[in-house]
Amino acid sequence: MNAEIIAVGSELLLGQIVNTNAKFISKGLAEIGVNVFHHTVVGDNPERLKKSIEIAEQRADLIIFTGGLGPTKDDLTKETIAKHLNTKLVQDDEAMDSIEAYFQRTKRVMTENNKKQALILEGAKVLPNDYGMAPGMLLQQEEQYYMLLPGPPHEMEPMFTHYGILAIQEKMGTIEKIESRVLRFFGIGEAELETRVESILERQSNPTIAPLAANGEVTLRITAKHTSIEEAKKLIDKTEQEILHLVGDYFYGYDETTIMAEVIKQLEKEKLTIACAESLTAGLFQSEMASHSGVSSIFKGGIVCYSNEAKVKLVQVQENTIEQYGAVSRETAIELAENILQLLDSDIGISFTGVAGPDKLENKPAGTVWIGIARKNKPTKTYLLDLASSRNGNRVRTVKYGCYYLLKELV
Repeated sequence: MNAEIIAVGSELLLGQIVNTNAKFISKGLAEIGVNVFHHTVVGDNPERLKKSIEIAEQRADLIIFTGGLGPTKDDLTKETIAKHLNTKLVQDDEAMDSIEAYFQRTKRVMTENNKKQALILEGAKVLPNDYGMAPGMLLQQEEQYYMLLPGPPHEMEPMFTHYGILAIQEKMGTIEKIESRVLRFFGIGEAELETRVESILERQSNPTIAPLAANGEVTLRITAKHTSIEEAKKLIDKTEQEILHLVGDYFYGYDETTIMAEVIKQLEKEKLTIACAESLTAGLFQSEMASHSGVSSIFKGGIVCYSNEAKVKLVQVQENTIEQYGAVSRETAIELAENILQLLDSDIGISFTGVAGPDKLENKPAGTVWIGIARKNKPTKTYLLDLASSRNGNRVRTVKYGCYYLLKELV
């Protein structure tokens, strides 16, 4: 079964609200093996909605509408669909009883247009609305299915979860499950990663592999279909092993994890503590680390030493180090990392010093960054970055690279 989601509402086109409904519905459909190939957004205009329906009918078995089921004049979804399908709108008595009970319970006056919300397409299966007034519905005409859901997410989401998915499954024969897994990579670009796994991409069918780059990272989503979730996972496992054989050095985690979360997990596993001295990142590393619960067991603290004076007074960097090599240098990064380790008595000290931009500093271009990682009884390591993002982009990527090098150090 192929589906299209049509969100109805001019407020979506005006950017007043975000179409989160389409994302929610797509995820639910994927879990029961329904393919979603198109998302459409159309304003509160019956002619444009009618054209959208005609297009959707040419490419989808199931059309799901959200929005336009309310009591006002611009709520025209039901009326437009009824006219298009040449079917009647009839009152659902249970829905009307529920609406009347709501007004009695809240001691509000029920106006005539509220009765409109109890209308359904004749012959449709009613989907109860446990958190609002307008019921949803699913109508079948020959081999085409039309599902109507309310627009407010707090009404739509429970209705779709508790009633909509079951109604769709009843119409399907063999229920094919879709299982997905996201592999997360850092330190490699999207083009290079795709080139390295090109042989796998060229012969993909089931599972399928979808690359995506965002925020300096690359992900590969592996998606498999099978009537059995266990068998789908086996298909994914096999493809994952092939991918990691080629680019495993850059892999750091699965699904919704972050590179910072993986660092924290590894530090906790090895019972190691960390402290940080930050110049250009100005506390960003510490803030990101502290956003994870339970981090107090491994995070000793840190110092934001943005100015050279702070580097000298607070982190005890030698003045002649900065005078001779500059604040943005390997030597300064080493002293920052080693000194913060000693000052806060931690197992690991990490430092960030560099040029966020957009202007040069010490005749070094924007994006020049040094990261230092010091450990007790081990040589201090340094890493030079040449970044090419915006000022804040450089700061964010610096923190991620710090996490990446920490993971390489720990694993």
